[in-house]
Amino acid sequence: MCKKSTGWLKKEGIMDFYNFYTGHEFEAYEFLGAHYSKEATVFRVFAPSARGVGLLISGVEYPMTKIYNGHFYEITLPDIKEGTCYEYRVYSGSGYTDHADPYGFGMELRPAHCSVVRDINSYRFHDQNYMKSRRDTKERPVNIYEMHLGSFRKPSDKADDWYSYGEIADLLIPYLLESGYNYVEFMPLCEYPCDESWGYQNTGFFAPTARYGTAGELQELIDKLHQNNIGVLLDFVCVHFAVDSYGLMRFDGSQLYEYPNSDVGVSEWGSCNFMHSRGEVRSFLQSAANYWLKEYHFDGLRVDAISRIIYWQGDERRGENKNAIDFIRVMNRGLKERHAGCILAAEDSTNYPNVTRSLGEGGLGFDYKWNMGWMNDTLEYFRTAPEYRTRDYHKLTFSMMYAYNEDYLLPFSHDEVVHGKATITQKMSGYYEDKFPQARALYLYMMLHPGKKLNFMGNEIGQLREWDEKREQDWELRKYPMHDSFYHFIVELNQYYLTMPAFYSGDYVREGFLWLDCHRESDCIYAIQRNACGKDGERDKEAGKAAEAICGIFNFSKEARQYPAPFIDDAKYRVLLNTDWERFSGGTKEEAESYSKGEIILLPPYSGILFCRVGDEVTEKEQQ
Repeated sequence: MCKKSTGWLKKEGIMDFYNFYTGHEFEAYEFLGAHYSKEATVFRVFAPSARGVGLLISGVEYPMTKIYNGHFYEITLPDIKEGTCYEYRVYSGSGYTDHADPYGFGMELRPAHCSVVRDINSYRFHDQNYMKSRRDTKERPVNIYEMHLGSFRKPSDKADDWYSYGEIADLLIPYLLESGYNYVEFMPLCEYPCDESWGYQNTGFFAPTARYGTAGELQELIDKLHQNNIGVLLDFVCVHFAVDSYGLMRFDGSQLYEYPNSDVGVSEWGSCNFMHSRGEVRSFLQSAANYWLKEYHFDGLRVDAISRIIYWQGDERRGENKNAIDFIRVMNRGLKERHAGCILAAEDSTNYPNVTRSLGEGGLGFDYKWNMGWMNDTLEYFRTAPEYRTRDYHKLTFSMMYAYNEDYLLPFSHDEVVHGKATITQKMSGYYEDKFPQARALYLYMMLHPGKKLNFMGNEIGQLREWDEKREQDWELRKYPMHDSFYHFIVELNQYYLTMPAFYSGDYVREGFLWLDCHRESDCIYAIQRNACGKDGERDKEAGKAAEAICGIFNFSKEARQYPAPFIDDAKYRVLLNTDWERFSGGTKEEAESYSKGEIILLPPYSGILFCRVGDEVTEKEQQ
């Protein structure tokens, strides 16, 4: 059955070994791992410190042959079926340890942990038109629905009962289209052993989690999303890995992937930190990132815990980790060169400069940075009792002091609805009836603030229970008028966002935003104007017509206010949306209203009103 190889079975140049060792390889998975064909499957593994490596299948060990410089091992076996489970028995000075394949394209579901032979080339995509149309998103709407695949919906109340990738497609796609999200971001889908880690402590960096199916089924899910013009992002972890003995830790008897010093080698989560100074580790991680974009057609990556890349253990006092910073720059450059229009977003809570600037400008090369400062200040403001909001008034204005330092994305993410933090709606000050009008006004404010948008699942229905990865979202809340009307408000707001360029085209130029009023501390009133902008901040002109402009006026106090319209021109502005309308469970009747500068507007308590200049209205057809 066994055929020992004496050389490369793929054409020369399938992997550049100099690039692999120096940390510039992006296609290492095309050489390493288990490469299936109907005739024979080739297994290759990198284990430079091992005394020897055997391939284990069904308890039978097949000795592998040293190849190249003795740091790699290879074996070819005929008649291997797709779905075959295997491990590597890695011998070192202290005996041996059985490990999953670091480059394996599939893994068993926990508690089993063997790698699984998968043919990642068998699925045929049908998203060519979508992929060809993919381009830079800075001047386009980006409204992201962040989700945990296993707890969006569940077939039963059992914690470990999940819909498959295919079943999720049938549930998710209509919902995203109805709700007004044009991107979905999946929390990590690399295989992981502990459900409670949510995928952030991985053991299979090239293996889609078996909780929901196979590699081909995940490819089909992404394909279907693309065919419905929905972009797909993946949460990617390149800082640390799980400590399970069958994983990467002490893979070949040495610290091949991790630091030898526990002071920097162990993360705050108890996992092992990758040693980004090693070229082989860089090539492993870069290849994994490229793998998800290339083989699965993901449209981008949200890169987790960038603060731990920038600073040792995420602690600025310990100084910059210059090798890790260099790694992220090289990875981002390589991914951008290979995948035009892909999105690279940094989850970073530091003040490190130029995270979203190009490498030529001395930056890290990300497209977007999560605006954690805006998120924290905003949520803290809405937690505050109304009588103290005059004191905290400028928590909502401060973000514009640094808004153009980076290209920001505004997140209300999974991290904000767990571990005793309360859900977004629950965070609002006051009793049940007070929370929903504030939450509606909050989301209108979020949409008008510069930056792309991200909202975690369940937020759109005003969920009050913290997220639990073992339970599906509380969809039955839609039976209650307050929650159902809140959902319909979010849907309508999302549609305006997607169809009106003033919301998004000027996110990253100063001309796109104007404070109409940010000094009404005693009244807790704010007024914002957004302008449709083209490149370099030039306001769009169409047939001599002024650029589209929209305005939002907010009253975050518990008292109704009379307020003179602060518009800067003499045009009339029509009310598009009032967060206090009766159809959203508010107290204001919906009427056709328009105002000119200086006219008195009635602002209900905890409300926001969206205006557009007359002539810039979005038609019902456009909104749909």
